[in-house]
Order: sequence, then C-alpha cells, then structure tokens
Amino acid sequence: MNQSHILKTFIIAIAVLSFTYGEAQRPQGAPPAPQASQATSAQARPAAKASSAGDVHVPIDTVVRTQHQITVKGQRFSYTANTGMQPVWNDDGKAIATLFYVYYTRDDVKDRSTRPLIISFNGGPGTGSVWMNIGYTGPRRLKISDEGYPVQPFGIEENPYSIIDVADIVFVCPVNTGFSRIVDKTVDKSRFFGVNADINYLSSWIGAFITRNNRWASPKFLIGESYGTTRVSGLANRLQNSEWVYLNGVILVSPTDLGISRSGPAGDALMLPYYAATAWYHKQLPADLQSKDLVDVLPEVESFTVNQYIPALAKGGSISAAERNSIAATVARYSGLKKESVTQNNLVIRPNFFWKDLLRDKGYTVGRLDSRYLGKDQMDAGMGPDYNAELNSWLNSFTPAINDYLRNDLGFKTDLKYYMFGPVQPWSNDFDRTGMQLSASMMSNPALHLMVQSGYYDGACDYFNAKYDMWQINKSGSLDNRMEWHGYRSGHMMYLRKEDLKTSNEDIRNFIKKATPAPGQEIKYPDLK
Repeated sequence: MNQSHILKTFIIAIAVLSFTYGEAQRPQGAPPAPQASQATSAQARPAAKASSAGDVHVPIDTVVRTQHQITVKGQRFSYTANTGMQPVWNDDGKAIATLFYVYYTRDDVKDRSTRPLIISFNGGPGTGSVWMNIGYTGPRRLKISDEGYPVQPFGIEENPYSIIDVADIVFVCPVNTGFSRIVDKTVDKSRFFGVNADINYLSSWIGAFITRNNRWASPKFLIGESYGTTRVSGLANRLQNSEWVYLNGVILVSPTDLGISRSGPAGDALMLPYYAATAWYHKQLPADLQSKDLVDVLPEVESFTVNQYIPALAKGGSISAAERNSIAATVARYSGLKKESVTQNNLVIRPNFFWKDLLRDKGYTVGRLDSRYLGKDQMDAGMGPDYNAELNSWLNSFTPAINDYLRNDLGFKTDLKYYMFGPVQPWSNDFDRTGMQLSASMMSNPALHLMVQSGYYDGACDYFNAKYDMWQINKSGSLDNRMEWHGYRSGHMMYLRKEDLKTSNEDIRNFIKKATPAPGQEIKYPDLK
C-alpha cells in the first residue's frame, strides 16, 4: 500500500551504556537487567556476535534503543523503539529461553500510568510478530500495493494509521519464532510447545516485562492474530490468576475456534457464509445476489445457515428427498458451486474442495487465508489446491522487509535467522479451553472488554465461526455491552488492504478509548436498582 515517503531513521550517537534495575523491579531469582545501547551505525553489533568457536551467539538479555519520528492524524511526534531479548526463567531464576521483542513508546508522554500498553502476538503457532509489527499497528509498515500485493523494491515506510499515537505497543515473539530461542538445551521442549505450556511461560514473561518497564499502573490490552487469539484468550485468564495482571481489553484478529467445540452439523455448516462472500467477490453468485452489496447478501446466508442448514444436516440420512434437494439447491446458490457438487458431498462442502472447485472451470484456485488471491495448479482435477497462493505472496514481501528493518533501521545486529515460521512441533493442543477461559475472565473482571476483527474472505479463521465463538463466550448474553465484532472486505490479515488498514486501526483506537475507564471511575458491576 503506497503511503507517504519513507522517513530516514534518526539514530542518536551515544556510547554504549549499561544500567540495572532495582531489586524491586526484577522478578525473584532474575539476573541483572539487560545492557542497553544506542545504535550508532549499521556496523554496531550490540545484540549478537559469533563466538570464538564460530558458533552463532544468542543474546539472552539485551536491548537496543533507537529514536524515530512519525506523523499520525496530522500530528508529528517522536518515539523510541526498544528492540531486545528478555529471558524466560525457571523457578530457580535460571534463563532457559529468551524472547525477542520490539517495544515502541511515544516520547512526549509524561505520565505512563494513563498511557495504554498493547501486548501483541501473532500466531502459527510457530510464527513471530512480524505480521502485525510491520503490517498493522506498528509505526512502520510494509511497502505493498493498496490491495496488499508485493511490490519491489521491498521496504518499509511510515504507517500513518498506526495506533502509536494513543498507545505504546510491544510485539513479542514466542520461543523459536523470530529471533527467540531456547538457551538451555536440557529443557524439555514440551515446556514451551503446547497450548497451555505456551500460555504459562508467556504469562510469567509478560509479568517481568511489565515490571522492568514500569507499566503496572498503565491500562493493559492484549491483541492476538490467528493462533495468537488462542494465546491471548488463555493469557487473559492466566495473567489474572497467576500474575495478578487485570486487563482492560482483549482484541482478537481473525480468531481460531478457541477450543470451543463445533463438531457435527454446526462445524459442517458454519463456513457457508464465508463461501458466499468469496463467491460474491469472484462474481460466481446468481445475478439477483451478485447485484447486491456484500453486507446485504450475508445476513440472508447466515440466517439460512443457522435456521435451516444446520437442522437439515442434523437429520443425516433421515432427511427427506425433497428437503435434501431443496437444501442442496440453496447451498449451491449461496456457495457458487454446482448443485451436483453439493449432493455428491452429502450436502457438506469441505474448505479444500471449495478452494479448488469454485473457479475450477476457469483454471484457478482461490486462497485459503485470503480468497481474493488466485492460484494455478498443475492440473484442474483434484480435491484441493496444490499450495496457498496468498501465503507465498506474503512471505515474498514480508521476509526481506522485516530482516532489513530490524537490522538496519532498528540496529539489532545478529547472525540469527529470523524465523518467519519456526520449529515448534510437535505442538500439544490438549485441553484447549481458551475461549471459556476468556469468558471466565470477563465475568470476573467487569473492566475487561473484547473486540473481534474478521476478514470476510478469510477461509482459515472465517468470520462466521468468529461470531460463533462470541455466542459461546457470551451464552448468558450478560457481556453484550463489553463485546463487539467488526468485519472487513479482505482476508486473514485484513490490514494489508489500505482501506481496511485505516478502518481497523481506527476501530482499535475507539475500542481502547471505550475500554479505558475515566479517572476515578469505579470498576464494578452496576448497583441494583
């Protein structure tokens, strides 16, 4: 997306200095605080270097600070990028892993007790924080076309829609993503690689980060994308119960199922509205539907899905021939597929088949994470695409940009590979209760708000399943005034499309304002009348 011209990063030339935090600012058993440095040039290498044996050195506890400027909403101001590594400690205070992070703070803020702190995670579960850092909320963003496609030369430019004007943001890379690494090779990897293990160690890390950076008094928010939504949903509960960190808000960008069961007819039917959105985008719907705007078509499909499609699938083989024929015709009408394809699949359309079949006659497949993207397979026959068209496009543009940005603009010099997708398998999804954990956190914390953001063309974490998550989290309906959902005309990373980048960041700004109590406001459920 073409933004304003790139600002040359201004880096203050100051000799490397060290500092330590007081004992009260460090977690029990933790080693001294990291060395901080002001990057002086592209040749400075304070973060990592090769050992005498030629091995790549993993910096365990370090930070590099650089100064920058940005214009957001017509206001020019400076900010600091703190780029570093903070350890994960075991119960004895020994570093067993270290996490890479980039922490942006606005410079002209005198009182950070009222300044919101946003803690940001991406997903995978094996991907780093690259995507939202240089794609969404951070002060610099990827150079891409207005619709989100790669352009050359690759690079970074100012993000005039960043939320840095209203909040400080830390982008965190979990173990074996980005530059984050395990440093104690004797530690069992299951300590990190599983839905609950991930939540447990990250909650301790966040508590230490809040202490080190003196943010206990600040309003606090978590934002996660994709698997990151599983992560932050569980973290909201773990932070509250183990670190005594009470949040103001959780933002779920393209949420997963959050461990909420939808097996059987519900799971088989809930993607139909997404199929309709994708078919509408590629002009594959009947003329009467195609002539309507997308947001006018989808409520009709949603109503059919809940009130007719799921009940019909629940009947299984007992469904009458007449009803089977009627349901097949309607599913075909809304999905853009042939009626024969629906009946041959017992009324259930699997995602892989849809991505392959929708434009099969035209020789194309559609993307999984963003179905606006087209792909070409070796042959048109088959039950699913050969590859994800959109993911290849994104890796093509994000990978060179993040490596250049971190090393040159932010001065974090290291020989470590930046893991776009790192080795985190096997990953345990046992006992995933994160959606219900988020629900419990909201019930017990009257200050906690939830916002969900979905792209209509996302087939990996589709928008209607996101709504289903919200219905189950809020079964009683008592959380209605603290929950909101927003849809965008793009895919999994809705922020890649310029129009949605602007709108979605503005939605976050409004959510932060809504979820941050006024000074002196009581945090409690309202009194009975």
